[in-house]
This record gives sequence, C-alpha cells and structure tokens, in this order.
Amino acid sequence: MKNILLFNTALGSMNIGDKVIYDSALIALGPLLNEACVYECPTHTRCHSILQNLLFRKKLSAYRNVDYQFICGTNLLYVNMLRPLPNWNIDLLNTGVAKNAILLGVGLGKNATKANLYTRLLYKRTLSKSFIHSVRDEATKVFLEDMGFRALNTGCVTMWGLSQEHLAQVPTSKSDEVVFTLTHYTPDEARDREMIKILGRNYNKLYFWPQAFQDIAYLERLNATDEITIIPSNLISYQKLLQGQIDYVGNRLHGGVYAIQQKKRAVILSIDYRTVNMFGSNSPIVIPRHDIETLRYKINSTFSTSLPVHYEKIKLWLNQFGVTY
Repeated sequence: MKNILLFNTALGSMNIGDKVIYDSALIALGPLLNEACVYECPTHTRCHSILQNLLFRKKLSAYRNVDYQFICGTNLLYVNMLRPLPNWNIDLLNTGVAKNAILLGVGLGKNATKANLYTRLLYKRTLSKSFIHSVRDEATKVFLEDMGFRALNTGCVTMWGLSQEHLAQVPTSKSDEVVFTLTHYTPDEARDREMIKILGRNYNKLYFWPQAFQDIAYLERLNATDEITIIPSNLISYQKLLQGQIDYVGNRLHGGVYAIQQKKRAVILSIDYRTVNMFGSNSPIVIPRHDIETLRYKINSTFSTSLPVHYEKIKLWLNQFGVTY
C-alpha cells in the first residue's frame, strides 16, 4: 500500500474557490488515493513550528518519507516567495514536511519579474525533480523549466473532468435566473454596478453567491442589494442552487468553472491574467470586465461551452502514478 501526503490548499483559505480546486484534485487522484494510506497537511498555515520540527524530527519524518507528496492546485507558487504571508506558508528555515513535492495543476502568482536566489533555493529544497509537475498554464510551465524542473501544462485540475460529452450538456441559451459573483480585492465599482444592472434587466431572478465572505461587504458598498437573494457563503449552498435552471455570470473564476462542472451556462468576466492564462484570449465564455457593455449581447446570444482541456497531457501526467485517465 502506498503512503501519500496531500497538501490541502483549501484549509485555512478564505476563498471557497480553493475548495473547488482541492475537491477536484481528490477526484482526479481518486483511483490512486482509494488504494493508499492518505495524510493531509495545510498549505495556508504552518504544519509545524521550527521547534517542533527539531524536537520531533524522527516522528515527523513519516510525512517526508511517503511515496508521493501532492500539492493540490491553486495559485500557490510566486515568482518571489520572500513575502510576509505566502499562499504556501513555508520559508527556508521551515519548509515543514515538504520534500520532493509534486505539483498538481498549480499556478503562478506574478509579484516580480524574475525569481530571486531565495525563491530558487526554496523550490529546489521542496519540489520533486524525479517526477513531472502538473501546472495550470504555460507561464507556470516556463517558470519551472527555467529552474530545472520538468512540467506539463495540464490546465487547472477543475477542468480535468470536463469531457466533450459533459460540455455538450451545458445549455447554449439563456435561463430565466442567474447567480453572480464579485471579487472584493479587485474592485471596479462602476463596471461591477453596471454588471448587476444588466443582469437585473435581462433575468427574472438574481442570486448572489459570495465566494469569500468579504464579497458581501463589497456588494453592500455598491448599493445594489435590492431584489437580490444572497446565498450563504459555502459550497453546499452554491451546489444546491445550481441544481435548478440557472446561469452563472461573474468575475470569480472558479465560481464559474464550478457552475460548468454542474452543467450550467457560465459567462466569466476576466479581471486578471489568470483567466486568459487558463482559457486563452478568445474563449466563448469569457469577456473582459472593461468590455462590460458587451455583456448584454453575450448573455442573450446562443453559444456552446468549449474549454481548452489538455486531455493527452493529463493522461501522460497521471500515467506516472499508474492512474488511467
């Protein structure tokens, strides 16, 4: 029986999108995990302190000596890891239990133009050179290869289960109801307010799902809560809502991908580089937020949902661990 350590990228996160990603990773690794002894450690918080690692080195070595360590998605890597609160909460003095870790659909945060010596040493100490890493986009692949690692652009793990048969079942025309999202940390009050107005004119019923609890305060700041039903900020409530006939519109990337997982029509308003890196610049389900005036035409048009799912690269990456895709 294999021993596997999963780095849980949802624990300690205030973004429910991270849970969407982690749950998708569990499904992708399902055939391997079902036959293994599985441990979990968080990424957003420290596994153990420096003192604990020193005092209990023998006991904690069980984590380091597993057969596989998987880091399960999200925008975990950064060009410069010398930051006060990294998404992967490690540093050179305390890399925790990470040793020969394998990336699964991980993306890259651009907080610098070039990796510094500190960042390179940190990744060389923690990431595997024995296995090919799975990354979310081409930019992350190039970044890792420049540091001597092997990587495949498999896309985000949330899209791995979206077969052509699945995508064909997503409606092509507008529903009567819509659920929308906002992103509190990347505000554009004028365009976000205009999005809500457009939705109000074109749908009979509006729901708001806060992917992070701070999104509620942002909605209130827009003075746009009238005739909007706010859904509790948890994935179970969102999933329940998506069981009905409803569309998704919003600038939360993984709120939209999760809707497509539930076979719902989605329009994602791009607000940063991640959407373009994942879907390309000509995706039928994406419009830039700065082109908000085109939203009305998009939601009233007929379009098929197509996504750049890299089936062959996913298959190749999973084959390293004897998993059939």
